[in-house]
Amino acid sequence: MSTPRAGLFALIMCAIALTAGCASTPAAAPTSLDPAPPAGDVVAQGTVLDDGSGAQLCLGAVAESAPPQCSGIPLTGWDWESLTDATTMSGSTWGTYAVQGRYDGSSFAVTAPAVPLALYDPMPLPDPTGGVPGRADDAELHDVEQRVHDTLGDTVLASGAYDGRLWVTVVWDDGTLQKAADAEFGEDVVVIQSAMREVG
Repeated sequence: MSTPRAGLFALIMCAIALTAGCASTPAAAPTSLDPAPPAGDVVAQGTVLDDGSGAQLCLGAVAESAPPQCSGIPLTGWDWESLTDATTMSGSTWGTYAVQGRYDGSSFAVTAPAVPLALYDPMPLPDPTGGVPGRADDAELHDVEQRVHDTLGDTVLASGAYDGRLWVTVVWDDGTLQKAADAEFGEDVVVIQSAMREVG
């Protein structure tokens, strides 16, 4: 039985290799749309939480309890001793930071000192739409949003319809997920944004 991701992958292959013909899904086609890990350092903004089992970087929703609760990416090389703004309570330590390092698809190796978000001044993200409104209506975008969540699952950190498009934030994308969305829903319907940004 084919999966939604396999279907999206097949659509990408059709778009890229039209001259070769693409009447059906190749038997050897991958069943995953996971982007390749970034080749170099990336930076991400989020909550770093250590409940005693190791520090993790939470890029999505965080429960506003004391201590907070979230599920994130395991961090290696994290050093609380160099930070003065962290909060410790009930056996947990946490804070909000811009974290730079190497992401291998499952864990994040810190390569530079973390910067508290209160002191961090990131470069603004370019607007891929050029400020021009999209043409999809709310009913269409609601359906697209459900299908995106069904396909990508926990990869999606946040999503919402705005100005005729569905904006989707994911952990990391090298263009793979954007191409899949364009192939599945048409260009200029879904905008994929990566929470991790390449450095340099």
